Amino acid sequence: MNRRNSHLLTLMALPILAVPLHAQSTQSAPASAPAKTAAKIPIQQYTLKNGLRVVLSEDHSAPTYSICLTYDVGSRDEKPGRTGFAHLFEHMMFQGSENVGKGEHFILIENNGGEMNGTTNQDRTNYFESLPANQLDLGLFLEADRMRSLAVTQANLDNQRNAVQEERRLGVDNQAYGKTSETILDTAYDNFAYKHSTIGSMDDLNAASLDDVKAFFKTYYAPNNAVLALVGDFKTDDALSKIKKYFEDIPSQPAPPRPDMTEPQQAAERRKTIEDNFAQIPRIDMDYKIPAYNSPDYMPLNVAMSILGSGRSSRLYQKLVKDTEQATTVFANAGSRRATGLASVVALARPGVKLDGIEQTVYAEITKLQSEPVADWELEKVRTRYRHDHSQQMTSTLFRAIQLAYYTVAWNDPNVVNTEESRLDAVTKDDILRVAKKYLVPENRTVVITLPKPKAAPAGGMN
Repeated sequence: MNRRNSHLLTLMALPILAVPLHAQSTQSAPASAPAKTAAKIPIQQYTLKNGLRVVLSEDHSAPTYSICLTYDVGSRDEKPGRTGFAHLFEHMMFQGSENVGKGEHFILIENNGGEMNGTTNQDRTNYFESLPANQLDLGLFLEADRMRSLAVTQANLDNQRNAVQEERRLGVDNQAYGKTSETILDTAYDNFAYKHSTIGSMDDLNAASLDDVKAFFKTYYAPNNAVLALVGDFKTDDALSKIKKYFEDIPSQPAPPRPDMTEPQQAAERRKTIEDNFAQIPRIDMDYKIPAYNSPDYMPLNVAMSILGSGRSSRLYQKLVKDTEQATTVFANAGSRRATGLASVVALARPGVKLDGIEQTVYAEITKLQSEPVADWELEKVRTRYRHDHSQQMTSTLFRAIQLAYYTVAWNDPNVVNTEESRLDAVTKDDILRVAKKYLVPENRTVVITLPKPKAAPAGGMN
């Protein structure tokens, strides 16, 4: 749900440093490295008097820094009749504050050589900037000013409500397969928290009132419901002093209510077929409920889905796209969420090919995952690809800031970012067999078929 298109990643060399974490401030010498080690992000944590959690990571490789403010609120916190509210409020945060005019946040960042954006998903809302190192005060001031004194007015609400509704028209209502993901969520989930889409419905967006917006801001946009992550070229003591200067006098609020994320166990396969005015070829989605990212079963499932359908050497691509030529595209992944997620297989059929054949081919490959150990090269391919991609991502101070803030919000531990590779390396062939048998089963499955809507016959016909 980005406000504007921007190139956000600043490539920088990542220092190889491991710093252990404690409850508040953390700083100690790195432990002796084993023969094989991953790059570790240096981390220091603090909590301000008003409850704002701060995560700092110095990196003097380039004269820039990135800041990410992540609030512990997403569409999962919404109530029936108010879907899309978290995303609508994300838009509101760019409409000015006590000392910053409407649209001025963008102007100040861009005029000082920086880039910025904000996003909302089910589990959190974040706002971020990358700027030259000599503009540390600017980034902190801008984020603090809108946390303290957002301009919540009827005019701003009406304006941004229209912007979000137009975003929905372009990205969902008038987009090929735009309704597919909403149908999957609505069919697969019983718990309202994940059952609805982040962008929300037109009716609910129309129903949002100014009082709703004011209450939402006071409840969720308090310092004690947020994490500030700062990564880049600064001195920790200096940065912490500035953060206290700009943020510590913002009053905290009572802790917001947390949604019950319990998802009832599914007892039988669920299926739904929809027609799409914009789709040109049929699509099939097969989704299985899986545990949260911090579950011991998540990483084996992630590996299993990667072997199944990530990249051209994956089993499903080789079978459906190359060998049998049933599909134009196929991919699989394990969605990472704070609660029950979905492991998904998506395939688009070649013209004239029936989806039944594609579906049965997918199930046959899943049966192999459940009955035969994966090959050594497949497991190593997943690990190698992860190390490659993760190392590239970690060169970005912005990526690191976003990850550190999210893991602190989601798991109260930014060091999760330093444990992912070891979790991946610990996955065994037996783990993959076990989780495939446990989760990738028919009674845990939701199937959504999207078909192109038949074209209406021309009026009057031909003689």
